[in-house]
Amino acid sequence: MNLIDYGRILLRRGWIILLLAALAAGGAFLISRGQPQVWRATQKVLIQPSRSDLGLTESSRLLLNNLRSYLDSSYIAADVIENLRMDMTPETLKGKVTITADQLSLMIQIDADLEDEAQAGQVALEWGNQLVRFREEENQKVLRQDQVTARLQDNPAISLLAPRPAINALAGGVLGLLLGSVLIFVLEYLESSVIRRREDLERVMDIPVLAGIPDDIGA
Repeated sequence: MNLIDYGRILLRRGWIILLLAALAAGGAFLISRGQPQVWRATQKVLIQPSRSDLGLTESSRLLLNNLRSYLDSSYIAADVIENLRMDMTPETLKGKVTITADQLSLMIQIDADLEDEAQAGQVALEWGNQLVRFREEENQKVLRQDQVTARLQDNPAISLLAPRPAINALAGGVLGLLLGSVLIFVLEYLESSVIRRREDLERVMDIPVLAGIPDDIGA
């Protein structure tokens, strides 16, 4: 088929594509609106060596993974629950918190995903303070020039993680367009043996049509 044939197919069956796109977008939007909100609070904790020499800096980078493992535990989750007086098990809370380490910037990032916006911020902040207090205790055991401190970069940044109706509706619309396009070409393939126009006969017989009988010949 050439571009003219594709254009004819779109003109004849394009409404199917638009209909599926509209239905998919509307369905995705309505489903998203019915889902509970989940808020993400992100707390960043900077790890700062007391001096900037290469040895202590590299030691601090190696320390990051240990600090991440220390924070990613049910014991810390239990302390956070107790301090914030939350009605939740440590395992449940731990499953809602993600701890990552960035060795390049010497930073620990804590992401807390909860349905309550204020509580998400409190959890991320308290989790960060757990690391700050831990490093303060550890620094008491070493010389000042060998200390590595943990400092909160800022207050937790809070954003809506889910649902996102507009984005989901857009994704649903794109999916509907793709499915509609596939559907119309499948229908066209199934009906390719049906002869409706002069062009269809020429394509099937592979010979030119010289003349045709008008529809109103018997009138």
